[in-house]
Amino acid sequence: MAREDYLDDVHNRILRVTEDLRAIQRELNCAAMEAPGDPELMEALSAIPEMESLQTLRSALDQMRHFLFFYMQVVMNESEAGDKIRQSLRQKNNEGVVLSPEITESERLRSAADLALLQYLAEGKTRKPN
Repeated sequence: MAREDYLDDVHNRILRVTEDLRAIQRELNCAAMEAPGDPELMEALSAIPEMESLQTLRSALDQMRHFLFFYMQVVMNESEAGDKIRQSLRQKNNEGVVLSPEITESERLRSAADLALLQYLAEGKTRKPN
C-alpha cells in the first residue's frame, strides 16, 4: 500500500509541475509579446536576477529531459541492456553514492542520468547497427 501511495504522490506532483510549467510558459509568452513595445518591461525581463532564474529553470528542465529519456529506456526496455542499466543503478544506490544525504537532488538526477548514458553508450559499442 505504501508503494501505491508513493506512486500516487509522484503522479500528482507530475500533474502539478506540468500545470505550473504551462502557466509559466503562458506568462513568459505574454511578457515576450508585450516587451518590444514597453522599454521598461524589456529592461525588467532582461535583468540579471530574471535571467538567472530562467537559466536555472532551463538547466533543471534539460536535466529532467535527459533523465526522463533514460528512465523511459530503463523502464520500458526489457532487453539485456535495460537489465544491466537497472543493475548498475541498484549497485550505485547500494553503495550510497546516489542516496548520500550530502548530494543534492539535481546531483542525484545527473548521476543517474550520467550512469544510464554511460551504460547505454557502452552497450552501443558491442551492438550491431540496425
